[in-house]
Amino acid sequence: MAATPEKPAPAASRRRTGRHRGEGQWAVGHMTPLNANEQAKRDDDGLNVRTRIETIYSKRGFDSIDGADLRGRMRWWGLYTQRKPGIDGGKTAILEPEELDDKYFMLRVRIDGGRLTTAQLRVIGEISQEFARGTADITDRQNIQYHWIRIEDMPEIWRRLEAVGLSTTEACGDTPRVILGSPVAGIAEDEIIDGTPAIDEIYRRIVGNKDFSNLPRKFKSAISGSPQLDVAHEINDMAFVGVNHPELGPGFDVWVGGGLSTNPKIGVRLGTWVSLEEVPDVYEGVISIFRDYGYRRLRNRARIKFLIADWGAEKFRQILEDQYLLRKLADGPAPEQPVARWRDHVGVHRQKDGRYYVGFAPRVGRVDGTILTKIAELAENHGSGRVRTTAEQKMIVLDIEESRVESLTAGLEALGLRVNPSPFRRGTMACTGIEFCKLAIVETKARGASLIDELERRIPDFAEPITININGCPNACARIQVADIGLKGQLVLDDDGNQVEGFQVHLGGALGLEAGFGRKVRGLKVTSAELPDYVERVLLRFQEQREDGERFATWAARASDESLS
Repeated sequence: MAATPEKPAPAASRRRTGRHRGEGQWAVGHMTPLNANEQAKRDDDGLNVRTRIETIYSKRGFDSIDGADLRGRMRWWGLYTQRKPGIDGGKTAILEPEELDDKYFMLRVRIDGGRLTTAQLRVIGEISQEFARGTADITDRQNIQYHWIRIEDMPEIWRRLEAVGLSTTEACGDTPRVILGSPVAGIAEDEIIDGTPAIDEIYRRIVGNKDFSNLPRKFKSAISGSPQLDVAHEINDMAFVGVNHPELGPGFDVWVGGGLSTNPKIGVRLGTWVSLEEVPDVYEGVISIFRDYGYRRLRNRARIKFLIADWGAEKFRQILEDQYLLRKLADGPAPEQPVARWRDHVGVHRQKDGRYYVGFAPRVGRVDGTILTKIAELAENHGSGRVRTTAEQKMIVLDIEESRVESLTAGLEALGLRVNPSPFRRGTMACTGIEFCKLAIVETKARGASLIDELERRIPDFAEPITININGCPNACARIQVADIGLKGQLVLDDDGNQVEGFQVHLGGALGLEAGFGRKVRGLKVTSAELPDYVERVLLRFQEQREDGERFATWAARASDESLS
């Protein structure tokens, strides 16, 4: 879509806003690359690196990879270098990238809408076993991530993925990332509208299209017609949320400008109602505004949330309508408050066709290739061959006849995959952590798994919904600010004055229409060794002090610092 650029603000106005150098917005004439990342993207589109991977790097090996490709453009095809083993968290911010890089990669497989067939899942599992030392984590963006990938194996991995309709295209990088979708789209009894056709059309138009492959930063989006609000719409760059308009019927409410990391913001409503057919056009308009008006001078201000914060929803909507859509959008209502306390679809649930879907919980999203192939086998034997990933690091098997639910559940449980998990297994999420991530400071996956075990042993009767999100660094990939108990990894001092792995604690964050960020108690940090004791103590105080029906987040907002320490 072509834009009609705004006239640059007068010099006096620019001085008043403190941005006399400009923010690197293409649409107002700031086309000169302003940092190394922008220069690398101008030098060569990230999508072009695949040819070099297939024809040069996969044949000559890791040491042949150009540095700008290695730590930049290869992300356009889902590849990040992983952390070299044995480097402790204290060196994360000290060492140069080449000192942190291992000669292996993380590879992200994008799964738009979380939709998989059992044939696809089996291939994912086989690739894990053959090329990734068994690794295959489910992310909180419905993707699958491998580790230990060699550059020499990438042509064969792509061949196998693409043979079953899977892709790593723009799974990372300054690109339109995976489109989150309700994992029960098209099957849930309470669904307002099925957003699947819009996801498919957006993917067809946008993903791999060089008109949209050079954005200021990543662009995360979500589409869900579920009244459970099951795609974390509040913290996406753009989201479409199912609503019923009193005159126009089922459609979507549009949100923009959410995001976490070190400067978290809850998205804002544009106040529009969009039909299913209009969703791809509106998506294209919004991502085009981001491309053209997004801030490119400083990467730490380049996400769309900063543009929204400066412009406001009213101006953003006006520019979307006047310069990109060339028409007005209908006003519309906000989504209703969800009834369900959990949004992950774990458990046994009836579909609108009378069959059932069964959601289950791995621990902190960690599975492996063998487990995935066994899930595929169970799903084929009990259902129609359809499975889904969720935005909570969970999975779902669809289309189960009532008579087969018990057998499927038993098969999943035998694999250690709980259909009726404890609140701790169900609600604990962890990012990749120091095991593989070059940005991480502390261990997360193993820490989360052991915390679940300890809490199940210590307080087995705890039955309230609780989210415990563990992140290895400040970047909040595991959504620490919007968890009941959010744990941000950092180095802390133990009682003997030794520097050890630990966490800054955020308490009482939440998603939903009462979305908000957790509070931080001054000076509250815990070592990794102290973590089970701390979480147990806080949860027992919550049980003692809560009012009837009170959620943890509500209690945490009013509790004293002493109660939270």
